[in-house]
Amino acid sequence: MIIWFRALRAIVGRDFLRFVHQRERFLAALVRPLVWLLVFAAGFRAALGISITPPYQTYITYETYIVPGLCGMILLFNGMQSSLSLVYDREIGTMRLLLTSPLPRWWLLLCRLIGSTIVSVLQVYTFLVIAGVFGITMPPLGYVAVLPGLMMAGLMLSALGLVLSSFIKQLENFAGVMNFVIFPMFFLSSALYPLWKMAESSDLLRDICALNPFTHAVEMIRYLLYLDFSWPALIWVVASTAVFLGMAIWGYDPARGLMKRKTG
Repeated sequence: MIIWFRALRAIVGRDFLRFVHQRERFLAALVRPLVWLLVFAAGFRAALGISITPPYQTYITYETYIVPGLCGMILLFNGMQSSLSLVYDREIGTMRLLLTSPLPRWWLLLCRLIGSTIVSVLQVYTFLVIAGVFGITMPPLGYVAVLPGLMMAGLMLSALGLVLSSFIKQLENFAGVMNFVIFPMFFLSSALYPLWKMAESSDLLRDICALNPFTHAVEMIRYLLYLDFSWPALIWVVASTAVFLGMAIWGYDPARGLMKRKTG
């Protein structure tokens, strides 16, 4: 058991050091949601005419409504960025060396997910602090209550990135796949507008948004920030995390890769 936690500490520490040495990655992760929050929010509010009341007990502005969605954006983009580093690690042989250790493969992959999630959560809290400087604040206890939700959502989105990295063989192909996944997941969700507003345009789009795991990750964060809880959102996130992690473990199975090389 000590070896397991030693591996966890080593992998998480490596991800954290990589993040510290890549300051431009940190700035890029913050600039994107801040632009949406401070610039696009005003235009979206005017164009959509959104007034938010239920399911939250107090009236909130559109800016505070999209803050959870932008927190999810940070988790989503960072999950994809961490999977990009996995593709790079696989090309240079680091990932192969890691997976040949005597520890179970699922634990090693889970350690990578935990490391990338911790980095993502730190970015989210930095974004919340900057948003607070501009007067966009949440209930004080909400910043504490949302931590488990951020960790769960981060694990789910990092697991999705892990799945993508297991099937993408070349680093140069990853950017296109990232955009193909990130933008549909983000815009077809409740990150920027409620699902009832989407239903006014199209019931089909509303149903697609309701099936999007990212929607439920955002809703879980949103409820927790306002000291509420959503069991359906939690169930969706936990189930999606289990599915994505299972697919990633299967994708990184060396026996499967060996069989593929033999048949090739």
